Amino acid sequence: MSPQTEPLAHSARTGTARSQSSLASSPLLELKQLVVRYGSITALHGLDLSIQRGDCVALLGANGAGKSTTLRAISRLVNAASGQILWHGGEIGQLSTERTVKLGISHCPEGRRVLGRLSVADNLVLGAWLRRDRQAIDNDLERCYGLFPRLAERRQQQAGSLSGGEQQMLAIGRSLMARPTLLMLDEPSLGLAPKLVAEVMTILAQLHQEGLTILLVEQNAHAALAIADRAVVIEAGQATISGPSQQLLADPSLQNAYLGH
Repeated sequence: MSPQTEPLAHSARTGTARSQSSLASSPLLELKQLVVRYGSITALHGLDLSIQRGDCVALLGANGAGKSTTLRAISRLVNAASGQILWHGGEIGQLSTERTVKLGISHCPEGRRVLGRLSVADNLVLGAWLRRDRQAIDNDLERCYGLFPRLAERRQQQAGSLSGGEQQMLAIGRSLMARPTLLMLDEPSLGLAPKLVAEVMTILAQLHQEGLTILLVEQNAHAALAIADRAVVIEAGQATISGPSQQLLADPSLQNAYLGH
């Protein structure tokens, strides 16, 4: 299920023509001074973030730091008060959620949110709701079953009867059915046994190796840093530390705050 979404050929808001070389040189996704508020509470305070195509970036931080809000702002589930969200250099901060999915941004939210009364197969197909390429959808469905053999065994089973780990696999598979360029995951290891955490992270690492760009919000810093190229630590809605994963693993301040050292 390698990403096949084509780069934007123009600015999402202005229609300004852009050359393919210009698109190739610009970040896939860029946040500039992003501010998000919930009423009187400011969740993001001028966040800057840049992701190149093919990156796997982990967002780390304490509960309430703004990690989930970052994903929700990118996928247009919440509105930014100010700042920019750029996709291939084009502003997308005013687009609908549906339009961001069409552009190639897929968001796997915290809590799995599978449709319990529908079958595993029906849940997966729902992930491709904006697509019309039936043969490609069928091929991607089989690809999901290859990535997650447990889902293949339970394809006609109601999603609500799956274990927590299986539901997480289903949620990831459903996001992949959109055939994204960027896959954003919010706490995929939450509530899973260590063996299942390792299994999910192995699959994400495989997808990254195949070329999929991943933005990963994860409380399990060890697991996230093991598969990410680099990481960004968010504190009180701002990026405070960023760098290659191996470098951050050796950072004493990060170890004390997030790695249990």
